[in-house]
Amino acid sequence: MTTDRPTPAPTPDPYGAFPRLTDDQIAVLSASGQRRRVREGELLFREGEPSREFFVVLSGTVAVVEGHGEQERTLQLHGPGSFLGELGLLEGQAAVLTAVVRERGEVLAVPWSNLPDLLAREPVLGDLILRAYLRRRILLAGQGTGFRIIGSAFSPDTRRLLEFTARNRLPHRWVDLEKDAEAETLLRRLGITPEETPVVVWRGDRVLRNPSNADLARVIGLRTDTAVATVCDLLVVGAGPAGLAAAVYGASEGLATVVLDAVATGGQAGTSSRIENYLGFPAGISGVELTERAVLQAGRFGARITVPAEAVGLEQESGHHLIRLADGTAISTHAVVVATGARYRRLPAPGVDRLEGVGVHYAATLWEARTCRLDPVAVVGGGNSAGQAALFLAAQSPSVHLLVRGGDLTAGMSRYLVDRITQHPRIEVMLHTEVQEVTGTDRVESVVVRDNRSGGQRVLEVHALFVFIGARPRTSWLVGTIRLDPHGSIPTGQDLAGAAPAALWRHLARTPFALETDRPGIFAAGDVRSGSVKRVASAVGEGSMAVRLVHEHLREVGSPGIH
Repeated sequence: MTTDRPTPAPTPDPYGAFPRLTDDQIAVLSASGQRRRVREGELLFREGEPSREFFVVLSGTVAVVEGHGEQERTLQLHGPGSFLGELGLLEGQAAVLTAVVRERGEVLAVPWSNLPDLLAREPVLGDLILRAYLRRRILLAGQGTGFRIIGSAFSPDTRRLLEFTARNRLPHRWVDLEKDAEAETLLRRLGITPEETPVVVWRGDRVLRNPSNADLARVIGLRTDTAVATVCDLLVVGAGPAGLAAAVYGASEGLATVVLDAVATGGQAGTSSRIENYLGFPAGISGVELTERAVLQAGRFGARITVPAEAVGLEQESGHHLIRLADGTAISTHAVVVATGARYRRLPAPGVDRLEGVGVHYAATLWEARTCRLDPVAVVGGGNSAGQAALFLAAQSPSVHLLVRGGDLTAGMSRYLVDRITQHPRIEVMLHTEVQEVTGTDRVESVVVRDNRSGGQRVLEVHALFVFIGARPRTSWLVGTIRLDPHGSIPTGQDLAGAAPAALWRHLARTPFALETDRPGIFAAGDVRSGSVKRVASAVGEGSMAVRLVHEHLREVGSPGIH
């Protein structure tokens, strides 16, 4: 039996992640939901399970806890006007925490299926909820909340799982087999030997033994089935800015649209700590926020996004394009937009491969930065990605060494970044500098650099190295299928210069469209395309433009998906 007691004070909200809704905003939500009385101890959603409803607390209090029923830890206490949940629930993932009623009262329950359209009609309310969810996801990452990965820093599979979870912005905690005192206790309790690691501990005591990325994605609700019963209108391969733009425009214009990505949504832009020159965001926007907004937008229009799903081949079958996937499945489509982007180049220096993932990183988001908080770090590269990373890391590191091989920072970096970097008291710019070696046993301990003019060497005592030295296109799966230039990029439109096979185009009585490859109905957009300018804005523009050209192609071949 519950007893009356004073309402606890709400948890302080220094990050703006837990705003209170106004009476008018609650009234808007009430039109799509139901009021419900709740009792003390009742669970509104449970860790490891999907939630069907979005909850607003009307009276009483609700605690969001980790480890419910065991070593329970309260992370947030919600009072009247607060809403529950975080980004994963909005995207259909399983809950990483449990919501339990602490003081009886009343809640408003809105089915998740009703929420996207409602928030689209109420943009101010939608923006408030989405921003709060994005900030909550960041807070969860900083707290080490979520499923646990137990494994050795020297295990390739441990590094694979850590990269996959970080790139997909999934709340998790790494229990280092060699360094974390908790590891031995956990393994003993779970009956697992060190040789059986890495393992993922999900929902208290469920153990996934060295799961594949796809298996882990299925468990947490990230991955959807790639099977498509009929031929889709548009298949987008790659979920970076270009691919997500194609998904939004394709789905919103009535095309049955499927999006695949081998690792995560967002592409390279999703790993950017801050994008400050993207139109419409005068204060800048993080790659995470831009990605999540685009994913939700594409999903609201009906695009199906599947991660991880790696394309390994492209064929023609019965007049359709057939994309073969690494899991053995295949998808037929009337048109394809290749937006697989580019992969960061690896740094060819001794020690880099051995310490990759445990101090050597190719992205600078909160997930990587938390492993070296308050430590001196180094960033390699002279482009915008390197500059953005240096500024982001300087906010929490005592010193950042920016290592640039050339002699002029403005040669590859936007002026606004150069000005901020050169004025920052914690960033040291080292021009004409190349990495010779990375040292350390189980973490980065120092970086040996060389002045490429004088030949002099210097040892930098840093505990992390972030590498941004250019990228190469992800087109190996297309070799022998469509034309590639000497750099592996995809030439399109007039760049083909008559190289498109005449037999393929004769019945169309035209040359390739601007973003079309040498194969009719296959388009390329973003960084993967020859001549692309390597900017988020241009990638988004090309992705949307490609859909316009897809419509033209589908009309001329008489696709049943075009009305």
